[in-house]
Amino acid sequence: MTDETFSPIGANQRAFRDALGRFATGVTVVTIPTLEGPMGFTANSFASVSLDPPLVLWAPSRASMRFPYFAAARHYVIHVLGSEQMDLCRRFARGGAGFDGLPYSLNPEGIPVIEGTLARFDCAHRASHDGGDHLILIGEVLRASARAGTPLVFSQGSYGGFTLGLD
Repeated sequence: MTDETFSPIGANQRAFRDALGRFATGVTVVTIPTLEGPMGFTANSFASVSLDPPLVLWAPSRASMRFPYFAAARHYVIHVLGSEQMDLCRRFARGGAGFDGLPYSLNPEGIPVIEGTLARFDCAHRASHDGGDHLILIGEVLRASARAGTPLVFSQGSYGGFTLGLD
């Protein structure tokens, strides 16, 4: 099998997206409060940035109807989903049920927290940067939690699990 080199611009945009899809990512749900109630956003654009200070990033799409709420948020919670939590992924994706009927609590900053996720990062907005059709948001982690388990993974347009221990 040979690879094909191409420019990622114009007619090759789909091929570029497919190439990016070869990099597996975890799946998160980011939550904020709004005047209309709690809001969540399924995102796979999440990464660690720094241990000292503790910083993470995520990048919401500017095309999302929820984008203005998340771009303006001063605090948010990033929930890393476990492999058994596809229901939460769907719930906060476009057209999903969101917080309807879902129990949650509030952290000290008043941000909705979904219990039982694989990991959680309570963040204060630190910086934002232009990311083309996305906005790169840097959050300073105020608190973190984690439990044992395997992550929900997204790759090449599909969701799945991850097997630990391959060396």
